[in-house]
Amino acid sequence: MPKYHQNEHPSLGHRPTISLRQWAPGCNKEGLQPANTHLDMSLVSLTPAKTYLASKIVEKMEKKQNPLFFTGSSHAALAQEIVAELGIPLGRISLNQFPDGETGVEILEDVRGRTVYVLQSTGLNPNFYLVELLIMIDALKRSSAKEIIAIIPYYGYCRQDRKDKPGMPITAKLIANMLSASGVSRLITFDLHAGQLEGFFEIPVDHLHCQALLAKEALMAFKNQPFVVVAPDLGSVKIVEKMAKMTSSDVVVIEKQRINTLDIKMRLIGSVASKNVLIVDDICSTAGTLCAAAELCKQNNAKEIVAVVTHGICTGNAIQKIEDSPLTSLILTNSVPIFERFKAAIKITTVSLAPLIAKMISQEK
Repeated sequence: MPKYHQNEHPSLGHRPTISLRQWAPGCNKEGLQPANTHLDMSLVSLTPAKTYLASKIVEKMEKKQNPLFFTGSSHAALAQEIVAELGIPLGRISLNQFPDGETGVEILEDVRGRTVYVLQSTGLNPNFYLVELLIMIDALKRSSAKEIIAIIPYYGYCRQDRKDKPGMPITAKLIANMLSASGVSRLITFDLHAGQLEGFFEIPVDHLHCQALLAKEALMAFKNQPFVVVAPDLGSVKIVEKMAKMTSSDVVVIEKQRINTLDIKMRLIGSVASKNVLIVDDICSTAGTLCAAAELCKQNNAKEIVAVVTHGICTGNAIQKIEDSPLTSLILTNSVPIFERFKAAIKITTVSLAPLIAKMISQEK
C-alpha cells in the first residue's frame, strides 16, 4: 500500500507542507525554536488566505488597544474638540427620550474588552445630565467594557459637600456613591469646589487644575504687566495662592462679614491701589460675588480688573451683571457649554480644556 504524506493524500489534494523550520530557519531539528530566540514573523511563509487572516487578527488587536470615546448630550462641542486632538472618531451611541420623559441609551459600538471614556458635564441641567450619564455607564458595563473612565469637567452638586445644619444632605457624597455603583472605574474632573471631595469616592480620581492654563491667559490679558491676585472670598484663597505663585504676584484677600440676613460688608486685606487686579475663583454662578469684588477693587483705586474662573455657570442675569461691572474681561474655561447667550457678551472669553484632556488620554494609551 503506497504511503502518502499527510498533506498529499489523493482525497485531500496537494497542499504545501509548512513546518516551523521553514517559518523560522533558526529552529532546532524538532521544529522548535530555542528558548533564547525570537520568532521573526517576517520569515513566515503564508498563503494569501492565511495572510489575510493574520492581518485581520493584527488589525483587531490594534483596535482593542485604542480607547473609545463617547459623549452624553451635555457638551458635544467639547467632545468633538477632544477627538479631533486625539485623531479618533467619536463613539457611536443613540440617546433619546421616551414620551414620558425617561432617557433611552443604546451603545452602537463593540466595547467588549475596551477602555472607554465618557464625557458629560453636569452643569446647567444637573439632574438630567447626571441620570443620562449613569444610564450610559450601565449600558457600557453590560456591554462588557474593560474600563469605564468618566470625564466630568464640572462636577455638579460639588458645593453640597458638608452638613452645615441639621436636616441637610451631603449630596456631593451621594453622587460619588452613585457613580461608583454604576460601574465607573475612574473619574477625571477639574477644579473641585473643595479638595475633600476626592475622599468621597471609592474609585481613583484624577483631579486636574486649570490655574496654569488660566495664568497663561491672564498674562496675555495684562500684556505681561505686573498685577496682584485677589481672592473674592476666603474659600478661594488656596487657588489664589497657587495662581500667585505661578505668576510671581502678591495676594490680596476680600473678607466678607454678614451684618444681617440681607447685608454683607466686604473689606480688602491688602492693597490694590494703582495696581492691575486679577480676581480668581473656581465657579461663577450668579456673578454676585465676582462683580462685588470687582466693584470693591475699583473703589480702592485699582487699575485694570480681569477675572479668571474655571466653571462659568452664569445663571439668570449673570452675564448682564458682568457686562455692567468694572471688570475689563472675564476668562472662562469651557467646562460648561458656551451657549448663544454668551455670544452677545463683549467682556467674556473662553479657553478650551480639550488639549488638557486629550493629552491625558494620549499619555495613558
